[in-house]
Amino acid sequence: MSPAPNPAPQRPGAAAKTPGRLRSSGSLRRRLALQLVGSAAILASVLFFAVLGFARDLSQRSHDSILFASATSILDSVTVQGGEVTLDIPYAALSMLGNISDDRVFYRVTLDDTLLTGYPDLPVQATPPKGVPITDRRQGEPSFLTTRYRDSSLRMVTLSRLMALQEGAREISISVAQTRDGQAAELAALTRSALQLGVGFFLISALLALWTAQWSIRPLDVLTGVVSRRGPKDLRPVRHAVPTEMLPLVHSLNRFIERLRISLTRSEDFIAEAAHRVRTPLATVRTQAEITLRRVDKPENRTSLREMIRAIDESSRAAGQLLDHAMVTFRTDSLERKPVELSALVAELVDRLRPVAELKDIDLCCHTRNVPALPGDAILIQNAVRNILDNAIKYSAAESRVDVTVHQTALDAVVTVTDAAGGFPDPDTTALTERFVRGSNSVGTIGSGLGLTIAREVAEAHGGRLDISPSDTGAGACVSLAFPLQ
Repeated sequence: MSPAPNPAPQRPGAAAKTPGRLRSSGSLRRRLALQLVGSAAILASVLFFAVLGFARDLSQRSHDSILFASATSILDSVTVQGGEVTLDIPYAALSMLGNISDDRVFYRVTLDDTLLTGYPDLPVQATPPKGVPITDRRQGEPSFLTTRYRDSSLRMVTLSRLMALQEGAREISISVAQTRDGQAAELAALTRSALQLGVGFFLISALLALWTAQWSIRPLDVLTGVVSRRGPKDLRPVRHAVPTEMLPLVHSLNRFIERLRISLTRSEDFIAEAAHRVRTPLATVRTQAEITLRRVDKPENRTSLREMIRAIDESSRAAGQLLDHAMVTFRTDSLERKPVELSALVAELVDRLRPVAELKDIDLCCHTRNVPALPGDAILIQNAVRNILDNAIKYSAAESRVDVTVHQTALDAVVTVTDAAGGFPDPDTTALTERFVRGSNSVGTIGSGLGLTIAREVAEAHGGRLDISPSDTGAGACVSLAFPLQ
């Protein structure tokens, strides 16, 4: 094991790169709902003011019609007897206004400018428009006026008629007025009704808008579910029926899936081909170098051949672990979980590596317990454990001991490898799991700095962890791989 990390070399001027995060421009469902609800609010406001204006106009027309009928009834009761104008105001003419509301009623009857009866201080109607003779305007046509009288708002109608008397034609005018308190109360009730109608229309429209937004986004949610439910190796094109507007998105997604499938296939083929074309020639060259070493007698030539063999071993080791790392990266991206018997897997691996340990007179001991099968990728787990065992054997001194233990905790199945390689002078062992980082005692030992990186990535891909700590005796390192049982 590497007792202390060396910092990884960096290129001058190289800056740390942070992975880009997927940014959201907001919820499409919320945006559509807000637009629809906003439109409903505008329509509700238009409806409220339209209904309110119509109700006010209708109320005013109804009130003016009653005033006109009252004034007409009084005007019809005017007669000429013996050359004198007589007037007998009908009771119904004023009572019809009192029956509508509790408003006060005022009237005035004038002959030309002479008051015959009524309230003399009642406001006078406005003068007729220019160019319109008064006789033409007032003959049977009502003239309405809204004004203030005795601290009350007043609505008044005036009717005029020409009457033939002995001294000639004279104009008689009838003015009937009524306070507007009842009309204001009626308008307030109509306003409340219009407001209730507008609010009701808005609430119903808002509910329909929310339902429409949810229904409109549903095909996108269905497409998301169809894609997310696929397995890691399911690279089939999407054939689910979608609305016309989503067809370009689905076509682009299918083209991306096809490119990804081709890229993964090429990567897998490259890894297999590279493993064969790199390892086999290196092994052949090493064999030939060893044969040549036995035949060479000059010390300087033997030294050169030993350095060549060492360089071949380092190249072979680095190439092998780079390929292993690529394989781990590929498999973790498309992890398939199957039941893995961890105890049997570790025991088999220890048996395969025991001859390598015996070359250094290292006692490789395995202690396994019955651990339930865990869901995972057996090839990846075996690769992770093999890298840890390989490090332990490589860095341990001759005639030492390496202990491998498999046990179970409350939630995890744990593989622990303990060696006697000197331990960790630096308590911070985090950097040891980074790529191409090796400990300070790695000088003179063949390695690539990828073993613990592979082990950590495999553990994290399974939802587990890699722990590095000094052994209980302090003479070496203790590396643990923990895999969740569920």
